[in-house]
Amino acid sequence: MGQQNSQIPKNMKILMVCLGNICRSPLAEGIMQHKINEQGLKWEVDSAGTGSWHVGELPDRRSIAIGRKYGVDITYQRARQFKPHDLENFDLVLAMDSSNYQDIIRHAVSKEQAEKVHLIMNFVSPGRNEAVPDPYWDDDGFEQVFRMLDEACDRIIEHYEVRV
Repeated sequence: MGQQNSQIPKNMKILMVCLGNICRSPLAEGIMQHKINEQGLKWEVDSAGTGSWHVGELPDRRSIAIGRKYGVDITYQRARQFKPHDLENFDLVLAMDSSNYQDIIRHAVSKEQAEKVHLIMNFVSPGRNEAVPDPYWDDDGFEQVFRMLDEACDRIIEHYEVRV
């Protein structure tokens, strides 16, 4: 889902998107921000949810805890809802699963906007359209989600760093 775009600017802006913006996408944002800082990249990262249930809230306490376990602080984040203008403001929009992908892509008003949207795990396993499972109902799922997102963020940096 989504084609790889080699026209990414040096100051790339990335948006991570899940359903409520309290579990997966805040972790993805925090992991990517940590890696951006470590590597001195001039990238920006944010996150959003396709739903509005948690707007203004902190990330889920379990996401905060797993992030903290690996040295990633996400306590500065507050949930927000994805807006159609995000497709203009960001260079890369990364969905956690196909439902989020479809919710985002329906807002694209041009081929250029649609080409910005990808399933995040396709950077790890291209074309498999693998989902990052929503750990909200499974306390044990946060460790797996962190590991998946950590690997995906590494692959994204590897993919685009050679092109900037």
